[in-house]
Amino acid sequence: MEITAAPHAHSNKTSLVVGGVSYLLLLVAFWVLVRHFALSQRLGHMPSTFTAFSLILAPYWFFGFGLAETIRRILPTRLPRVFASSLLALPYLIYALPRGEFRWVFLFVFLFVPAASNASFEYGSLRRPLPAGLCWQDVLVLAAVGVPVEFHLVEAAFPHPGLTSLSKLLLVDSALYSFLVVRLLEGVGYDFRPKLGDFVIGVRELLSFAPIVIGLGLALHFITPHGGLPSPASAFSAVVITLFFVAIPEELFFRGLLQNLLEPRIGRSGGLWVSAVIFGLSHFNKPLPFNWRYVLLATIAGVFYGRAWRSRRRLLASATTHACVDVLWSLWFR
Repeated sequence: MEITAAPHAHSNKTSLVVGGVSYLLLLVAFWVLVRHFALSQRLGHMPSTFTAFSLILAPYWFFGFGLAETIRRILPTRLPRVFASSLLALPYLIYALPRGEFRWVFLFVFLFVPAASNASFEYGSLRRPLPAGLCWQDVLVLAAVGVPVEFHLVEAAFPHPGLTSLSKLLLVDSALYSFLVVRLLEGVGYDFRPKLGDFVIGVRELLSFAPIVIGLGLALHFITPHGGLPSPASAFSAVVITLFFVAIPEELFFRGLLQNLLEPRIGRSGGLWVSAVIFGLSHFNKPLPFNWRYVLLATIAGVFYGRAWRSRRRLLASATTHACVDVLWSLWFR
């Protein structure tokens, strides 16, 4: 057993090293962009901004390189795992206190959501192992993460332009910790080590989806094509930002977690369609009142994103389709 475990442990360590190097490069890129575009005045107190961003990015990034397994080895018992999740509130304190923008309600959210989520999973597993499919603890945790994001309840925790998405990433960190470390959910597919198949599947579903949504979008007067070609740098930055700050968080929630948990309960087709409908309904308020055209098109999109994810149960596949759709829409059809 020791002989077979050693190569696996070595592989995990190598992945974390690769994740660490790429993480440092991302921080350097962030710092260079801030200096190049003179964003320090707009972002405010730079030491707290940079430190908070670094701490929020760390779980989000390293979970994509096998961090969950390492944490489970370091924290094998229940109470330490639950209490360790309180560290997720630290970036908010580092960000808000030096600026005089601290608010107790946001600290409560960033402390309570991960602690309550992990406590519910640990409590549920005391009597018997949690089922593979959706259970009441899963519903509770998904709601605790999804509702604040959907209704923009915590965006004001980081109230400066360009930083409002940090609150969403904090809740993504909480969901990753809860489901990958405590819940031990299998088949999520949260892996930042790219494979050629991710791109191939993502583009395949994009090409299958595009004629349907463009035709229907034009018929419903939801989209309007317009000309203009962005610079390669603008297009590349749009894809990268959309992929990591929009597509992957949403694909984690709707495919890696929700669809994944629904499949054992209602089957592959049922999980695909129900998660797609819920994904579509999450766009009802963009803008208010109820935007039925957006809901319909997003539901159809959710079906193809779900197909991409379940092909190999990898989020990079569905996130590729998702990011390409969002970027094409914003550049040529919005």
